[in-house]
Amino acid sequence: MTLRIIATGGTFDKHYDELAGQLVFANSHLPEVIARARLTVPVTLEELPLLDSLDMQDIDRRRVLASCDRSEENAIVVIHGTDTMQDTARVLGAAQLARTIVLTGAMIPYAIHGSDAQFNFGFACGVAQLLPHGVYVAMNGRVFAWDKVVKNRGAGVFEEIETED
Repeated sequence: MTLRIIATGGTFDKHYDELAGQLVFANSHLPEVIARARLTVPVTLEELPLLDSLDMQDIDRRRVLASCDRSEENAIVVIHGTDTMQDTARVLGAAQLARTIVLTGAMIPYAIHGSDAQFNFGFACGVAQLLPHGVYVAMNGRVFAWDKVVKNRGAGVFEEIETED
């Protein structure tokens, strides 16, 4: 099995600009993250334009969908900003591709001490190889179906949407 990693940006991939005192995008951290994860499965990394998920538009979500659709790999991990991750998951889920697509990200940038990026990345890579075809969000040790997840901004975690039966 080969694993495709698609980088779209988000907090995961931000760098701290000391002069401006802001988080910004530069080169993706994903080559280093992949090397540190010591994955033994072959990995293909695709870097899309790195965006804060609040800046993602429909065209950007269609670009992610197109990358997943043309992927030769059946297991795909999408690194995405957490603020609109569920919006992109809905676009991917509605497409019903015959692939396992797992979206993940980070609340704290990879380059900052105490980041959750490396853990979320490794977790997402593992579950992408085990889950049946479908679209999922994998954050903080939990996996959610694409249509049953919401970000709890107050708690800084993802939660399952309560559905009434």
